[in-house]
Amino acid sequence: MIHYNPKDWITFIFHFDKADTFRKLWPLMISVAIFSGAIAYLELNYLKLSESSYVKNIGMMHSLLGFVISMLLVFRTNTSYDRWWEGRRLLGALTNISRNFAIKIKALRMSKEDTEFFDYAIPKYAFALKEHLREKQYFGKNSLLIEVDGGKHIPNQVATSISSRIFDLQAAGKISQEQLIILNADVHQFTDICGGCERIKRTPIPYSYSAFIKKFLFIYVITLPFGWVFSLGYFVIPIVPFILYVLASLELIAEEIEDPFGLDANDLPVDEICNNIEKHVGEILN
Repeated sequence: MIHYNPKDWITFIFHFDKADTFRKLWPLMISVAIFSGAIAYLELNYLKLSESSYVKNIGMMHSLLGFVISMLLVFRTNTSYDRWWEGRRLLGALTNISRNFAIKIKALRMSKEDTEFFDYAIPKYAFALKEHLREKQYFGKNSLLIEVDGGKHIPNQVATSISSRIFDLQAAGKISQEQLIILNADVHQFTDICGGCERIKRTPIPYSYSAFIKKFLFIYVITLPFGWVFSLGYFVIPIVPFILYVLASLELIAEEIEDPFGLDANDLPVDEICNNIEKHVGEILN
């Protein structure tokens, strides 16, 4: 995730970082500019279609379709941002639950061995969830406190180990039945958060909807020179690529933030959140 000063306008306007859509779109923008220039050259020097009143008014079609495509892109961007924000809420809930769980463990004044187990296991779940969402095989600190099978659902294995340890403590008489119920409720919340993150990760926008927006956007931009060359002339060369940049950037931004748990520049700071959980749990239990 990019950390920035929202009040620094100069940096926003004149700086192009790796996440800026201009870096991704400039080859396509140049191609569209060349295409627009060719259309303008043919029309102004050879075709002379502007002399026909019917052909000259073809630009009205783009005025009507421009409203439609803007509404589609607004809905697309809002849908992706909702997924991004829900992911942030889930990670915030994971942080709070991890802290609260550690505070309860600290208040129970368990043995050093049991405290060390939870000091490792609580942040272990956060790291396991992070790598599970990124479909990787590294799960945080190396330790034999929790044995995991890399071929299975790692967060579930960590949650199972935590829950088993709590039940063992109750069976050994170290915690009461009421304390067992309270601690086990936190473990259930870990699993609920995992399910919410998996829902975001594995439920993309419907294919037909995404494909329609891309096709509609492509056809709209490609046909702009035909409709505007009569009134703008060679000015379609800079104007059409700029319109492409604005509209396509919205789609690219939506594509990037709809899966907020990855490593893109605008994704959520999952690594930082996991490190903070590890730090804060360690401070509480030690």
